[in-house]
Amino acid sequence: MSEHVLEKEMRKVVVRFSGDSGDGMQLTGDMFSQSSGQEGLDLTTTPDFPAEIRAPQGSIGGVSSFQIQIGGTEIYTPGDQVDVLVVMNPAALKANISMLKPGGTIIADMDSFSPRNLKKAEYESNPLEDDSLDEYHVIQAPATSLTKSALKDLGLENQAMSRSKNMFALGIVTYIFSRPLEKVKTLIDNKFGNKPTIAEANKLALEAGFNFSESTELFSASIVIPPANLPKGTYRNIDGNTAAAWGLLAAAEKSGRKLSLSSYPITPASEILHELSARKDMGAIVFQAEDEIAAICAAIGASFSGNLSVTTTSGPGLSLKSEAMGLALISEIPLVIINVQRAGPSTGLPTKTEQSDLYQALYGRHGDAPLVVMAASSPDDCFRFSYEAAKIAMEHSTPVILLSDTYLASGTSPWRIPDKEELPEIRIPQFDKNPEEWEPFQREPEFLSRYWKSPGDAGFEHRIGGLEKKENTGNLTYEPANHEKMTKIRAEKIARIAKKLPTLKTIGAQRGKLLVVGWGSTHGAINTAVTELLEEGEADVGFAHFNYINPLPANTEEIFKKYEHILVCELNNGQFVNYLKSQFPEFRYKQFNKIQGQAFFTSEIKAEIINQLTLI
Repeated sequence: MSEHVLEKEMRKVVVRFSGDSGDGMQLTGDMFSQSSGQEGLDLTTTPDFPAEIRAPQGSIGGVSSFQIQIGGTEIYTPGDQVDVLVVMNPAALKANISMLKPGGTIIADMDSFSPRNLKKAEYESNPLEDDSLDEYHVIQAPATSLTKSALKDLGLENQAMSRSKNMFALGIVTYIFSRPLEKVKTLIDNKFGNKPTIAEANKLALEAGFNFSESTELFSASIVIPPANLPKGTYRNIDGNTAAAWGLLAAAEKSGRKLSLSSYPITPASEILHELSARKDMGAIVFQAEDEIAAICAAIGASFSGNLSVTTTSGPGLSLKSEAMGLALISEIPLVIINVQRAGPSTGLPTKTEQSDLYQALYGRHGDAPLVVMAASSPDDCFRFSYEAAKIAMEHSTPVILLSDTYLASGTSPWRIPDKEELPEIRIPQFDKNPEEWEPFQREPEFLSRYWKSPGDAGFEHRIGGLEKKENTGNLTYEPANHEKMTKIRAEKIARIAKKLPTLKTIGAQRGKLLVVGWGSTHGAINTAVTELLEEGEADVGFAHFNYINPLPANTEEIFKKYEHILVCELNNGQFVNYLKSQFPEFRYKQFNKIQGQAFFTSEIKAEIINQLTLI
């Protein structure tokens, strides 16, 4: 770093890497995230993939992006407006320029702004040469040509050299944020350790980008962000799907049960299948089924045999699993169903996020078939809630649906690796009498949980199925009164789980005009918006967030009574607010919805809260 370059301290910064789907933007963003985490910063990331598998190269539809917000304070979202935008071609600029703050920095690969690429991006003139970008600080970097020059002695083909230009861009950003080059080089070695020539090419390109920044002196100040005050421990960046997989592994180890995953690949849930497939060393049993129906039926079989059993999917797959979910429910066996939601209906927007499967999770089965429904809030707490889903499933002998979504599944955040002793105990009800006194549908009295036994356990041989069972014995019966009684017992069993759930907490005003409510992945944006308003002096707004949907926390009604109005924010057309109205119709509800395949921006939530407060 040049001695005369000043340092500019910032509390938090948003960076967005963007280029063609083959430009390596996800890898670039991931390495910048890891290096930021190693510097002790808090962060949250989100990737933005093209919806088409093979969109035309250089087209706006083929743009792939990765956004990260880093800070020396707690970070809950990837940020709204971008401070630094890295674009590898004109299409990336066209697709993302609206997200850049006025006065923000653009780092552009000027070599890619050819007449052909400009035409593909629907530009009539070169924005790097006309006055259309005058309100921004534009850094024109010949990334492609300087990368090729740096790699000329490695003997790589022209196209192979061009692929390293993303590391040139990372070198520039590394310079701007005063990152040690050696740490980034270590990340490159870890990624490409079995391909030494590729590793060397990427390191040379990284150095070239760093040296370009240092020698041209295009930056008047480097950005310095003080480390965040995070709880002490060992951290790693983790995405939601990996966190969910590891939570299941932890639950299996804690409970002493084998973990079985039976799934069919589907975007954006497939990475859970991939991660557990690589964990055979930890005893994971993975079955990739031929379709969604086979997957859940195999999972039911694994649970019947005594394993902690899981199936993963997204919205279209959950539709196909609905009948078998009813089988798991009437059989009263433990089963975890993870639904990583995406924008629908049908194929919809398969790489975009949404919260529109809530009705399906709550009601998407024939008959009276209530299930436990939970939702994770951030990439890192997918670990906590997949563990909790497994715990509830095994302790209460019931299927549990855990809702994640694309935003959580692919985004990353720092995760403090817990000690095994920190994880809650999993206490599966045990039948401690003589096996001769046992019947398949006997229950422990407090929570009505059926004693979960394997048919292979000596003295506990039994059969269960989808026909109605007689209370206790589990024998087939068509007796009308028994069917009604069993239906109510199954519903009551789910309702009683509320006794074990954490109580609902609020931040901000503990009573007043407005309670802002969210669920699942909306937590980051709403929490940040409310916190900022509180810091700005707004004293009449509170925030409550739901991770437990069915049953709801036991004190929900008590909390709601303390506020005049309840504003429910969600990424659908009003599913949770309508559910709350059905449970607590006496309150005044307002709703704020977004259905664009994108997460909420903090600024959107703040503006809506301010608007509602003026109307009350």
